[in-house]
This record gives sequence, C-alpha cells and structure tokens, in this order.
Amino acid sequence: MIRVLLVDDQPLIRSGFRALLDLEDDIEVVAEASDGSEGLELAREHLPDVALVDIRMPVVDGIEATRRIATDPALAGVHVVILTNYGLDEHVFQALRAGAAGFLVKDVVPEDFLHAVRVAARGDALLAPSITRRLINRYVTQPLPTDTETGLEGLTTREREAVVLVARGLSNNEIADSMVISPLTAKTHVNRAMAKLHARDRAQLVVLAYESGLVAPRTP
Repeated sequence: MIRVLLVDDQPLIRSGFRALLDLEDDIEVVAEASDGSEGLELAREHLPDVALVDIRMPVVDGIEATRRIATDPALAGVHVVILTNYGLDEHVFQALRAGAAGFLVKDVVPEDFLHAVRVAARGDALLAPSITRRLINRYVTQPLPTDTETGLEGLTTREREAVVLVARGLSNNEIADSMVISPLTAKTHVNRAMAKLHARDRAQLVVLAYESGLVAPRTP
C-alpha cells in the first residue's frame, strides 16, 4: 500500500486529488495539510511514502517544506512531488535542489497523476530527459570553480558511468544494457553513487551530475 500525504492550501485541489487516489486499491491518503508547516508535522506523524506538496503556500511554502523533509533523517523514506500551476520555472528547479523527487503540473491527466505517485513511491525520479535538458539549459549555466569539491572524486569509473546514464534519463535496465552488466549490478552502481554523493534520490543525482559538470547539457 502506497501511503500519500496531500499538502495544498486549496481545499478543492486536495479533494480532487484525494478522490482520484481513493479509487486505487494500492494507494491510501493518510493525511491532508493546508500549508508546509502542517505538512511537515503530518509527515513526521504518518511517515508517508509520497508527499504531494504545492509549491506556493502560506506560512511555509513547498520549497522550504521540501528542504525540511529532505534534511530530516527521520523522513528519509518520504518522496516529495511538487505540485505547481506554473509549469517549468525557477521555483521548480529550486524544489529539485531542495530534494524533491520530481514535479507535476496540476492540470495533469488522471492516468499520468496516478503513474507519477507510483513512480515516486518506488524512489524513481519524475524527470523525463526532455524536461531535464530544459531545466539544465535554463538554470545550470555557471560552471563550478575548479577547486570546488563535488564528491565525484570518490566515485569509481563504473559509478561515474552509471551517474551519466541516469542523468540522460535511462532506467536501471537501460543502464544495464548500455554498460553490459546485470540490472542488479546497475542498481548497485546507482545506489552507491547516490550514497557517496548524499543524493536523496535519482532526481538529485541528475541535478548533481549537471551542476558538477560530469554531464553537459545537450541542445534540445
């Protein structure tokens, strides 16, 4: 059973999402919150698998709520998906930097919404390669200073290769095919890279790969 926390200051939005989720046998809405502060308290109380968090709310906004969840060791199993009315903007990238697993625009079709919840619950990133390129091309424009430690120094050659493939949008099975290894070994390389780079999930691994210069943006 996938446990979901809804955090949005608009009751109508919350009720609409809840109505969709309640129809699914494998998903349970465990709590609802109207701002980020309340959402953080309920996350600690209920330990959901997925927190659907509006990006713009009173008291504590979605970016700050995401940051607090991502930095709380007790909430390591909570995957944040940002909800936005505005599509791709600088706030979305800030949320990904803060630790969000991905984002959804609120006018998403029900099938894609439900799929996204399941993907996030598995710990996968909700970032298609095309969206990743747009994010990076718009917001990761300044190279890091040459003396900046990125953490990449601790990665093995195979782990670096796996990170590059993750940043290009490949699944573990596709990484396995590309590296001519088993899917289990591919997953191990990815997980070890995440641990060494202190990346909460694959979305953060993608951001780190581009920000460190390990992967260069491609033109669309």
